[in-house]
Amino acid sequence: MEYVKLGNSPLTVSRLCVGCMSFGDPASRMHAWTLDPAESEEIVKHALSLGINFFDTANTYSAGTSEEYLGRAIRSNVPRDQVILASKVYFNEGHLSREAILREIDGTLQRLGTDYLDLYIIHRFDADTPVEETMEALDSLVRAGKVRALGASAMYGYQFFNMQLAARDNGWTPFVSMQNHYNLLYREDERELIPICTQQNVARTPYSPLAAGRLSRLEWDADTKRSRTDKTAVSKYDSTRESDYGIVLRVHELAQKHAATMTQISLAWQFARGVTSPIIGATKARYLDDAAGALDVRLSAEDVAYLEELYVPHRVVGAL
Repeated sequence: MEYVKLGNSPLTVSRLCVGCMSFGDPASRMHAWTLDPAESEEIVKHALSLGINFFDTANTYSAGTSEEYLGRAIRSNVPRDQVILASKVYFNEGHLSREAILREIDGTLQRLGTDYLDLYIIHRFDADTPVEETMEALDSLVRAGKVRALGASAMYGYQFFNMQLAARDNGWTPFVSMQNHYNLLYREDERELIPICTQQNVARTPYSPLAAGRLSRLEWDADTKRSRTDKTAVSKYDSTRESDYGIVLRVHELAQKHAATMTQISLAWQFARGVTSPIIGATKARYLDDAAGALDVRLSAEDVAYLEELYVPHRVVGAL
């Protein structure tokens, strides 16, 4: 495993992050394909054995049971100070109001079974709450020692810039990371958000780096419970299947050229594009082994250009 600083923060993270949306009680009715506590712990244990120290969840994943399962697995397998735990806030009552943020962080810490969070991420932009109110509330969590660093997720570039500006102008804690929607089949953030992140040395930890599996296999559809029931992934990718499948074929072609898997080529492209730590939502331990192999793949500039050549503009998905 390789490690790197998370933007301008003191946090040292692995080059892969385990996305824990796959952990949780299916009875919560968020997803039908989530893993139970024992299965979740097996994923965590295997990730730790690979040297992965970065885990990402959210307060609303499976009604909070994702945080519970992750916290339980961490406490049973590794000292708290050897891992980087991230969680998110927004899809809750009050979104990013001061009252909501102060309430939700306490619930997250309780479910994770820890007295601090390494990285607290706003899950979306809140158009109904003044930016200053949100940034001041987040800063108060850092000052109180409940949170070590702050991150943001899918939003427009100007929204992110305005939040960073509010932090700078008022002496509050800025964001050090951006968890946006980014992969070979969806590159719209290259227009404005990613250049802002690069300018400010904000680490990028994109979600869906494999386009819900569509960049990890030659077949667009797969006969798995997730593929059959993940309506969110269908809404993100299937409307552009005709134009995007040529990119999938090129990923397969380069996988053969480099004696690698399609997953490894897709993630190697992320690293070539300056990504710090893509979020890997694994439901099986071997998926993490596959992802870790991407660190051994080096794409040439010609390879990168070949993978990107067929891309056409897409409808914005994620920031809305």
